[in-house]
This record gives sequence, C-alpha cells and structure tokens, in this order.
Amino acid sequence: MFVDSVELTVSSGKGGAGCVSFWTEKFVVKGGPDGGDGGRGGSVYFKVDNNTDTLSALRGRNHIKAENGRPGEGRKKYGRKGKDTTIIVPPGTTVVDAETGEELFDLLEEGEKVLFLEGGKGGLGNMHFKNASNQRPTYAQPGLPGITKEIRLEMKMIADVGLVGYPNVGKSTLISTLSNAKPQVANYEFTTLTPKLGVVNVGDFDSFMMADIPGIIEGASDGRGLGLEFLRHIERTKTLLLLIDAANYREMQYQYESLLVELERYSDKLAKRKYAIAITKTDAFSVEEVNTLTDKFLNDIGLTANETLHQFKADKNYTSYGFEKDFGVKLPQDKPLFVMPISSVTHFNTEALRYALNDIVKAVKEEEQEEA
Repeated sequence: MFVDSVELTVSSGKGGAGCVSFWTEKFVVKGGPDGGDGGRGGSVYFKVDNNTDTLSALRGRNHIKAENGRPGEGRKKYGRKGKDTTIIVPPGTTVVDAETGEELFDLLEEGEKVLFLEGGKGGLGNMHFKNASNQRPTYAQPGLPGITKEIRLEMKMIADVGLVGYPNVGKSTLISTLSNAKPQVANYEFTTLTPKLGVVNVGDFDSFMMADIPGIIEGASDGRGLGLEFLRHIERTKTLLLLIDAANYREMQYQYESLLVELERYSDKLAKRKYAIAITKTDAFSVEEVNTLTDKFLNDIGLTANETLHQFKADKNYTSYGFEKDFGVKLPQDKPLFVMPISSVTHFNTEALRYALNDIVKAVKEEEQEEA
C-alpha cells in the first residue's frame, strides 16, 4: 500500500520525579537526605532510511510516545533515562505542524537524524535542598512534562525527471518502456492513482530516476481531482517532461499552456523547473500528419524546428526541436529544452528520448553545482 501523507500525535517522555529519602543505617545518627534525581524522559527523533519508500508503516499509529524517565530512589540512586523513540521515514519526507501549517523539517539525506522533541528533565531529589537552615528537606522536584505535537508527514518523491500530463497521455506506458517500472496501463481515460518510480538505464554506466505521477486536470492547483497530491510529488523533481497527446481532443497548445498554468499557480519554484516536451501517440498518424501537427505546435509556442536532436539518433524524417547548448549559455527556463515526437507503443524515438533526457539531467546538475 502506498501512503504519502500521515497525521500523528507525537510526545516526548516525561522526566522522572526526584526522591525524598533519608539515610538510615545502624550507628549512623541523622544520616541526612539522600534522595536521588529522576531520569530524563525519552526524546523523539526522525531518521531517514533509503530502505523504506512509503509512510505505510506509520499508518494507524495515532500516538507515538517516547518512554518516561524513571523516578529517583534513596541512597542517591538516579532514575533511569527514558528510551528514545526514532521514527523512520523515507527520503523526501516533510514534517509539518498540523495546527499552524508550518514546515518544521525537510528530510532529504540518507542517514540524516534530527531531534524533534526533547524529553522532559528529571526532578532533583531532596539531597540537593539541604542547607544550614533546612537540614531535613522533605520535598523534591517533580519531573518536567514531555512535549506533545500534532504533526503531518508528507512524502514528496525525489526523481531526476517527473512526467507531467493529462490523464491517459501515455505517462505509464512511457515509463514502462524506458525503465523497470511496471505501472497499470489501459486503453481508456483513467489516471495513475499512486506515483511510480523507475530507473532508466543509459548505456552500461549512466542512469537516472523517472517518476510517473497522477495525471493533472484543470484546477489541480486548487485541489480538484488528485490535484495537490499530484503537484506535491513533482515538487522535488529536478526536471519535468511534459507529455502532449497528439491524438487527444484537446489542442496541443491548450494542453501545454494549461499544464504550465497549474504548475505556476501551485509553486513559483515548480514553475522555474527546466522542462522538455514529448509529443505522444504519433503512431496514430502518418509522417506528414505528425510533422504538420509538430510544426503548428512549435509555431504556436514561438519555436522553430531544427536538427539538434539528430545527435541523439532522433528520426530524421520527423520534425523536432532542441535547444542548442553553447559554452557559457544557461539553459532556458521559459521555453522547452526540446520537443520530440514519440510513440511508446511502437518504441518510436524512445531511445533518442532516453539519451536526450540523460543529457538534460546532467546539464541541470552541472548548472546547479556551478550556482552552489
């Protein structure tokens, strides 16, 4: 079961109470106070683990609580510290305060461990309160209470390329063609309900991660359909591949502009992601019809066809566009890095797409390193 959002109540442990005790031993007159301190309550930590990829292990656990500290005892014996609780989460988990909506932690790195709630301090025993005017103190401190928080855990998938498009544009078919992922595929308009990750191998030594994400519809940024679930998952992808369906009843320019609008309305950062375009389901048309549709689409969005994608072995009989990289020239943010017609069913241009995406992923990583 895929679970990407969980609400929890989390509490750290209460500190143990200090002890009121007096030394009593044969031949020891007025031994004095010897009450020990209470132990500190257990703390709550979050730890990132690559071996888990969903939050399903936390589903149904309404209240997670660390152990209370043990009270102190006589003979100056300190109480035992309460056991800490560590909550294991997958990379890409965000911890949100359920009451205020504030983002508390963004957990990304494998092995990262952060202290979330500190346990309550143990109370002091009566041996600490002895003084010249009070040599027989009969009181000790109670332990401090733990901290309780209502939180929401949200998992945002981390991938190099996120597939963006309307339902049934061919996202699942494409990822099953390029990678080892096996999503459900059908020949009618439905959408993937849960994100799928796949590793796309490029040659013997290169690879990148691709995410097949629920389809977007108009109003997704307002929460319509799977809207916010969809947009949450592409928030962390480094690059986007917009899939435009050539056989859809919606015009290609309309599909393209609608997707960009939803991305921009949801997040300014998301709108600035580098992106490319794949025109899908071209097997339904002849070569001339595909070129006519592609030329019109390129003209509508202000681009001119070129031969840049031929270096990736894109079919030379089909019109395409690729951004011509040059030394010192940054990748554009306001236009696609390439536009390529493909067919996942017939495997037309899918190998060219594999190598073109790998080239973009590398270029984006290099640009990020230079800016850092």
